[in-house]
Amino acid sequence: MKIIHVDMDQFFAAVEQLDQPSLMGKPIAVGHDAERGVVSTASYEARKYGVHSAQSIQVAKRLCPQLIIVEPHFQRYKEVSSQVHEIFNDYTDIIEPISLDEAFLDVTENKKGMELGVDIAREIKQRIYDSTGLTASAGVSYCKFLAKIASDWRKPNGLTVIHPDRALDFIAKLKIEKIWGIGQKTAEKMHRMGIFTGLDLRNTSLSWLTQEFGKMGQVFYNFSRGIDNRPVINEWERKSVSCEQTFEKDISEQSTIIIKLYHTVLELERRISKNNFEGRTLTLKVKFQDFHQITRSLTVDHILRTKDDILPLAKKLLQQVEYHSHPIRLIGLGVSNQKGDIPNEKRQWIELELEFKD
Repeated sequence: MKIIHVDMDQFFAAVEQLDQPSLMGKPIAVGHDAERGVVSTASYEARKYGVHSAQSIQVAKRLCPQLIIVEPHFQRYKEVSSQVHEIFNDYTDIIEPISLDEAFLDVTENKKGMELGVDIAREIKQRIYDSTGLTASAGVSYCKFLAKIASDWRKPNGLTVIHPDRALDFIAKLKIEKIWGIGQKTAEKMHRMGIFTGLDLRNTSLSWLTQEFGKMGQVFYNFSRGIDNRPVINEWERKSVSCEQTFEKDISEQSTIIIKLYHTVLELERRISKNNFEGRTLTLKVKFQDFHQITRSLTVDHILRTKDDILPLAKKLLQQVEYHSHPIRLIGLGVSNQKGDIPNEKRQWIELELEFKD
């Protein structure tokens, strides 16, 4: 297998600097400059100060007082992304988009008849630059896990190949934070277990990993051995439709929360209609003032399409949340379960606490 992972460098920020030359070489952050604004992408000039994506705009400005906040232009980013994907299509039809700025390509059997994945990656990078004026980093390996790590290895404008013969040595020296799927909380837990590198992870038994991390334990066990059999998927089925809203100020009054919930339901209804999605499980996500996050889910025996279907269930889910003494900063709603799998009883409450990778 020859897998390439292409990742555009500081994509949103790079597009803004390209379109506004006065921003070139300056520390910028793409995002909405508000009390609860969040950084979408930071330029490399801003990253030197510790500014990074998913960070509060207010924190970013404290870290870098000269930071320039730029409002995002998503339509423009989509246009550039489409240009890049047209280039991908010249080499293979097996393309798995991850986001606007990154994708996996299976070039094992490629349209150009090129033998080496590194030559394809190098040519794609050059064509992206010639076409858009932007740089991309690429990683080449025999599986998605290693191709992804390789693309991050020499950013920006990097190209790294991890050969099968060198994979185990490469993984052994990796900090576990670099391993796909290991976020901050998981890394902290692994550190407490004495796991700091890929080699440490490889020397940990499967039984212990699955005991501590459930199904992900098997994934970590495989990754530490360079095993990743996931194919590049060029056709995917949407599993869910969701939306969320972060509030300018934390809220705890019931009337205010119900109003916010109502508007979130309306947005979810719009997205369900736009995507022609049919699902039977509604999930409520709540993030509190201290950033602790919970979800509540309810599965029913009919398709959830409209406000009248969703709002009563959303209110029931909200009743399971203690918010009077824990102000809320974010509410999200999502619909999933297209197959309509119903538990033993027609309705079943499910409580989850999810950890999201940084």
